[in-house]
Amino acid sequence: MKILIPIYLIAVVFSSVFLFQDSELKESMKRGREIYTDFCVTCHLQKGEGVAYTFPPLARSDYLMNEKRESIKAIKYGLQGEITVNGITYNSAMADLGLEDEEVADVMNYISNSWGNTSDSIVTEKEVASIQK
Repeated sequence: MKILIPIYLIAVVFSSVFLFQDSELKESMKRGREIYTDFCVTCHLQKGEGVAYTFPPLARSDYLMNEKRESIKAIKYGLQGEITVNGITYNSAMADLGLEDEEVADVMNYISNSWGNTSDSIVTEKEVASIQK
């Protein structure tokens, strides 16, 4: 019996952490969706499909998922120059949208968990703040 109590307490603590993170992620994604609609949908379109050879897709995007730090940097500071997404080279400019670090994190959480993308971790404001030009 004495061994069951610590096991139970450990299970409760770990469950709480995962439930809290899930709730935190859902709230961040909700905010991120609003920001995406206000700033990103014009180029990347409603379902993140982008415009072939002009604006890269965010849906099922290998670049977004494999280059997390660079993706955050692009949202935070804009992007200019060539990138390759899903085997297609894009060379257009993305303006600095003037988003706060929390907004960048929210958008990243939204796009990293939408349209066939799945992320194992939540992007935090602190993580975004650590990324410099």
